[in-house]
Parts: sequence; C-alpha cells; structure tokens
Amino acid sequence: MSECDSRLLALWDHLGLTTAHIATQMAGDVVALAQAAPERIGSLVLCVPSRLDPMPFAPLADRIVMISGISGLTAQVTTLGLQRLPGSVRVVLEGYAAPGWADVVAERTADILHVFDSLPGLPAVNLPAQTGMHAGISYRIEGAGPPLVLLPFFLAPSQWEPAIAALAQRWTVITLGGRHLGGVAALEDRATAVSYQGMVRTLWDVMGATAGDTVLDVGCGSGALDRLLATRLGPAGRITATDVNQFLLREAETLAAEEGVGDRIAFRFANAESLPFDDNSFDRAFTVTVLEECDADRAMRELLRVIRPGGTAGVIVRSIDLPQWWNLPLPADIAAKVNVPPQSVGATGVADASLYPRMQRAGFADVRCFPSLVTLDNPSGPIWRYREDHAVSLLSDTELPVWRALAAEARTNGMLFMAHPMHCAVGTKPMG
Repeated sequence: MSECDSRLLALWDHLGLTTAHIATQMAGDVVALAQAAPERIGSLVLCVPSRLDPMPFAPLADRIVMISGISGLTAQVTTLGLQRLPGSVRVVLEGYAAPGWADVVAERTADILHVFDSLPGLPAVNLPAQTGMHAGISYRIEGAGPPLVLLPFFLAPSQWEPAIAALAQRWTVITLGGRHLGGVAALEDRATAVSYQGMVRTLWDVMGATAGDTVLDVGCGSGALDRLLATRLGPAGRITATDVNQFLLREAETLAAEEGVGDRIAFRFANAESLPFDDNSFDRAFTVTVLEECDADRAMRELLRVIRPGGTAGVIVRSIDLPQWWNLPLPADIAAKVNVPPQSVGATGVADASLYPRMQRAGFADVRCFPSLVTLDNPSGPIWRYREDHAVSLLSDTELPVWRALAAEARTNGMLFMAHPMHCAVGTKPMG
C-alpha cells in the first residue's frame, strides 16, 4: 500500500469511520486503498478524471460513479472505464468539455449534487464540526449524516466549496487537504525530480535571477518552485507568487512557512491574463505549465508589461508536439500509443513550439529557446502514477498484460522511468 493510502486508512481509524463514501478527481489517490480495503469504501465518485487505470478498482466496480465531460480526456478515460468496470455508472455532463483544470463543481453545481443524491445509504456518524490534522492529512468536518470524504481536485480553483453547504444538509462532509493528496502532492512530487529542477534552474540562470531581484511567479501552484528559488536567492530574495486557485495558495503558504522561507515569499491571488501589478513592477518573472490553460498571448503580454525594461521573463509549457518516451522495450503498436503526450491544452493556450514566435510577437526581444526533457523515475510517486494512468488507459485488453509485465521487470531492475518534453523560453523587455 502506498504512503498516501496508509495515511487515508490512519485517518479513517482516527475519525472512527468504518465505511465512507469517497469523491475525488485523482483516482491514483485512492487506488491502493481500493485494492487493500475495498470494504471501507461505500462508493467512489470519480469526478471528471482525466487519468484512470480501471483495473485496481475492479473490487468495487458496482460502487463506482464516473462523472465525465462530453469530450476530451475525461470522456475518453471514463468511456474505457465503463467498459472495464462492469456495474459502474457513467454520468455525462452534456455540453461540458471538462478539461483537466475545469472548475467543474462551480460550473455544474446542480449536476454534481444530483450525483450525490443517488448514492446508497450508509450509517450516520456522530462527528462534531471541526478542523484538524492527522497522518499528514488536513481535514474539515461539517454537516450531519453518513460520511462523505472529499479529496482535492488537481487544479480546480473552487475545489468542492460551491457544493459543500448543500452536501452538509445530508452528509457529514469531510474535506481533505495537505501535501500528500491531489494536485499539491503531484506538484510537490514533480518538483523533486532532478531533471525538473535542472530545467527550472536553467530557466532562472538564463533569466539572470540573482539575490536582490524582485521576482514574480505566475501560477505558483503548491509553491514548490518558489521555495527552491527562495533558497537560491537567500534572505535578500523577494518573490511574489500568484495563482487563481485560492486552495493552492493556502496550501503553498503553509508549506513555505513549514520550510522556513515564508517570510521571503508573498502569496497573492492573481489571474495570468490580468495581473494586478503596475507596469515595470518586477525585475524578473516566470511561469511554468500555466499558459496551456489560459489565453497565452494575453498572458505573455502581461508578463512583458509588469517587468522593467531590460528585465527578463521565462516561460515553460508542456509539449504536445514532441514524443514522450518510456524506458520499456515496448512493441511498436503499444509504443505508438503511449509515446504521444496527453493532448491537454486549451483553445487559446500554448503547448507546442509556437511558444517561441508567440513570445516574439508579444514584444519580447532576444528570445532564447531550449526544449527540455523531464525524467520521472519514482514509479511510487503521484506524478508518475498520473502519467502512467493515462498510458494504460490507452491500451487494449491484450496490450495491458504486456505493459504490466515489462513495467514490473523494469521496476525490479531499478530501470522504470520515463521522459517527457517541455518547451522553455526566456525573453527580455526592450529598453525604452
């Protein structure tokens, strides 16, 4: 059982939960719990998952509800999940695409509440309204009735908040958070990869970020990179870290305080497309895997606006136009499927080599471009699981055993890793 699932079981025991309903976007957060203790899950609601390996959830297939958008990754994985999990239910949100960063509970509140109305009954629990922390997982309890545990989304700004008041009329709602779950866990895990840190440090090197600079991070997520930068810049560093996701901002501020760099980082709510800062406010600015999800051209113009003349801005985005690579001797037909990166990019976002000319068109001079490979080599970590869940969701019933056998052998030999491409660029704001 993974560390995360051991923590969940410890929390169940701490709160006295025999069985509880669970709702999550990131199936990987509960996969080992579903295998080791399926009897402790009353039902599992997978809310617009963009990654799903159905096989581990077979023991509770008839207790699974999958909420899907009408198109995109979430539609693909839940369609396949329905086929491989007989007895499960799929609810399609008509007219809703549900990208991986969708704020689905805010945008389709009534539909989400209707799904929970259909869940089977469980015995009520007697838990007072409270907040707490156990086994590294934060929790907030409100309402009365059978227990409903809500795990964090990956990137949804509102998380479950728009539905909690209504849910608490029927359920004892237990909302979880902390560094070991959801998007925070994935972002923190990604930031530990040596090659990922190397890529970001190269970005900062090319930007010329030094102690004493004022630096802006647009889309800070869990703040993992800002903590690395704070250590690099030292006590003189002045970092403003922004995000549109208040949940992530709260988690990021907590993690920075825990690591002793909270006094060097100011966390602020901000939208990449309309930054709440005056012209020429910062010496440097950067943004990592954000411009895929917004109006990239507008965001780049905002980066240019808020840095001083002669200042620099760095941008990193995922790549959907270059192949990813798994260190497995895969048959050609399987490799052809899994070497294609997840095609996850918004209509006005950027996730390809067009980043480079678009930075020039935004007004940046001396644009320096360096595509990079990020290697993930911790197959027990959440960011690896997030990647592999997508890969296995593409495979047929005859291809899956081949993948699993090759992956198991590579894991035994300490050679299970994969690499995926990123596009990176740094530009300078012209003088005058």
